[in-house]
Amino acid sequence: MIFSSCRKDFSADLSSGNLTFSKDTVYLDTVFTNIGSSTYNLKVYNKNNHAISIPSVKLGKGEASFYRLNVDGTPGKTFENVEISAKDSLYIFIETTIDYSQVSNPIYTDEIIFESGTNLQDVKLITLVEDAHFLFPSKDVNGLIETINIGIDATGNKTAINGFYLNDNTTFTNEKPYVIYGYCAVSENKTLTIEAGAKIHFHSNSGLIVDKNATLTIEGELNNEVLIEGDRLENQYSNVPGQWGAIWLRAGSKNHNINYAIIKNASAGIIMDSIGSNSTPTLIIKNTQIYNSSNFGILGRETTIEGENLVINNSGQSSLACIIGGTYNFTHSTFTNFWNHSFRQYPSVLINNYFTYSENNNQIIETRDLRAANFTNCIIDGGDNLELVIDKVEGSQFNYSFKNNLIKFNDFNNSYIDIPEYNFEDESHYSDNILNGNADFKSPYSNELIIGENSDAIKNATISGTLLVPNDILGVLRSSPADIGAYQHILFN
Repeated sequence: MIFSSCRKDFSADLSSGNLTFSKDTVYLDTVFTNIGSSTYNLKVYNKNNHAISIPSVKLGKGEASFYRLNVDGTPGKTFENVEISAKDSLYIFIETTIDYSQVSNPIYTDEIIFESGTNLQDVKLITLVEDAHFLFPSKDVNGLIETINIGIDATGNKTAINGFYLNDNTTFTNEKPYVIYGYCAVSENKTLTIEAGAKIHFHSNSGLIVDKNATLTIEGELNNEVLIEGDRLENQYSNVPGQWGAIWLRAGSKNHNINYAIIKNASAGIIMDSIGSNSTPTLIIKNTQIYNSSNFGILGRETTIEGENLVINNSGQSSLACIIGGTYNFTHSTFTNFWNHSFRQYPSVLINNYFTYSENNNQIIETRDLRAANFTNCIIDGGDNLELVIDKVEGSQFNYSFKNNLIKFNDFNNSYIDIPEYNFEDESHYSDNILNGNADFKSPYSNELIIGENSDAIKNATISGTLLVPNDILGVLRSSPADIGAYQHILFN
């Protein structure tokens, strides 16, 4: 019994070329030059009532192929006498690493050939390979990786992360994608400009830092947006949160402008730390979509942000957090949170005017002025009952205004009924808002936040806000009165 359980002990007939496969073609999605792909699999079936032996399984381009195989646990590019039991199957695992400079066509192809005497069967392999600019920290003669100092820890020591500085004014073009390892930092008094159509891909534990007195300018255009996401291009990674770090606009940075950008799959889409000016926004962000952030879509801390036609969804904490005071003005924007990956602690929109820290085992609360938190013609919605939290601590200014918004706030237990900040009848803070209306999003869990013909947002925007933003995020001229949110409604198919 012991000997008969060994797979190699069975008697196998030569394959006659009647194998079947789980797929005729294996698409390995898109890879960057010299970066390894994910592992893909192909299942080979023997539907005969007897074991078979395949004389040869090999890549068509042989040892010169950029593909790699693993057949029945053995790596290689050519295999002989591959056996499959009766009514059984065999897994073949496939990977690739392609040097763009060594291929004549960016669509790289090969095939796995199954040879059975005069009968040949094959499965096609197809990969799109992209050339790219690769940016990464340098190493010194001792192999130590270049780092960036980002602050002081509790013991007074400097905190550093792997990264490098752009020491001059720099432009990222749309000529070919950028793949960034570690944190790319814009030096003090310098500007990073990103052209329309550029693609920026961050590796794990990587991101963008803009230092004091430095500036980020993203110049996307309608239908030619700047795309910022992780460096895994396979379909299964297209909507996976937390693949890279954040765009961190540090305290003292200034004059940031972001237009027509798509920011996906970060830990935090944008962190904005800067007191800035009360009259001049530190960040102006327009026509921009931020999706699948494992923490925050935008985290503003005692800063000044002006946003319009802004869409944020699917965040592990808040899609928009305006905390430690500051000045915030948002018009015709859509802030939703249909996160379904884990428990979510915070609402779609969080506003407060304080921060806490520990000192001698005591919890200390300090307040800062919330000079303005103005929302006009915005949708605030999501998968929880309460998607707006206004958290005030006495001691500083606390100014906020909501005009003509669609707000989800189902206080079923009347837990907030006695808190003045949630008195939606208070006309000094709330005007013509719709509570718990139907947004009628097309597919919110798939980040399709355009609204349909059954939306309560239709024709309920205030004209004063629409005059400031006459076109929606898709370039559609808004009606008069317009629809609340970043999109004019459409008829769903």
